[in-house]
Amino acid sequence: MQPDHLPAVVALATRMHPGCPERADVLDERRRLCPAGCLVLTEADGQVGGYMLSHPWRMACPPALDTHLGHLPHGPDCWYLHDIAINPALRGQGHAHAALHHLGAQARLHGVKWLALMAAEGARALWAHLGFTPTPDVPAAITASYGADACPMRRALPGS
Repeated sequence: MQPDHLPAVVALATRMHPGCPERADVLDERRRLCPAGCLVLTEADGQVGGYMLSHPWRMACPPALDTHLGHLPHGPDCWYLHDIAINPALRGQGHAHAALHHLGAQARLHGVKWLALMAAEGARALWAHLGFTPTPDVPAAITASYGADACPMRRALPGS
């Protein structure tokens, strides 16, 4: 993901995640802090058709929605999927599985054995289908920042 992708990423985020709005500078900070974890999916015409924002983090305390990180933690214990969005026209082509594969590779490079995320806006069943289970003991205020149905979730990497 490059700086010039940000307007398209923000537009897609607004369209795909209306209940979880975030400021452009928050999304851009993720990109700057962890370029290897922030990717775009381009359509045949070169337009942004999807994106992923992810970074190493601490599972017990995921970042609240629309907050700056400041820096990445020393000694992370998970690779955190902050957000993923794929244009509905591009779904069913394996892009989500490719993104999870990339997350796993980044996690291994950073010596962590877990993927983590916050399931929101009705996505809990999807993430459960992909092998994620609820993460215990996450502060309620953080979870609530993602909406009433939010659920922190995690998945161990294969072989962990």
